[in-house]
Amino acid sequence: MRASDDASKATVRERVWDDLEDSGEARFPFPPHGRIPNYAGADDAADRLADQPEWEAATAIKANPDAPQLPVRRRALREGKTVYMAVPRLADEDCFLKLDPDELDDYDAATTVSGSAEHGEQIGPDAVDEIDLIVSGSVAVTESGGRIGKGEGYSDLEYAILRDLGLVDGSTTVATTIHERQLIDGPVEVGAHDVPMDLIVTPERVFRPGDHSGRDRPTGVDWELLDADRLEEIPVLQRLTER
Repeated sequence: MRASDDASKATVRERVWDDLEDSGEARFPFPPHGRIPNYAGADDAADRLADQPEWEAATAIKANPDAPQLPVRRRALREGKTVYMAVPRLADEDCFLKLDPDELDDYDAATTVSGSAEHGEQIGPDAVDEIDLIVSGSVAVTESGGRIGKGEGYSDLEYAILRDLGLVDGSTTVATTIHERQLIDGPVEVGAHDVPMDLIVTPERVFRPGDHSGRDRPTGVDWELLDADRLEEIPVLQRLTER
């Protein structure tokens, strides 16, 4: 999909959501709008991701909880990889869920949004292993690795928190699985807090943006972007300020 030269994130989101719905490529849950959209071929994208050397080398994966990455989470557990997910809105002091394949009986149930809370172990940051691979959900991604989420900012904030905690670093691969229609070839606005993608996987192919067109990835939380309400709502941020 081609984006206009002055495309804002909001404009691109609406265009991609509309396109997935109008083309019939969107999958449950409906509508695709307002969420990380599920799409036809998500299983194939997960299989293609699993063929990549970054996946094969990873033993601990941080993943988003959304529907299109469900096959990614299930495949990770079946291959013996530990999966970490953030609790919704990072609202608890124990802000991560740990899915340990050795401790779970039903991988299918444990990897759903509701099932992860029921079957996973809720833990604090000190109990999280070093992350080898991050898999993010996306609404759209540029060919240079610029990611557009659903607009709430939690994915980038989760990365920044993990970076501040020393659980990821500049060499940690960040991947996303998307439909071809979510890959756009025009520029969009991105900020210094936006995490660029190292690996973009669709059902048909793999992109490696490389140097992110000169963009640096965030090295931690950008405190200037957080208002008092956000700081109060997220206990782990309070903990980081104390450190």
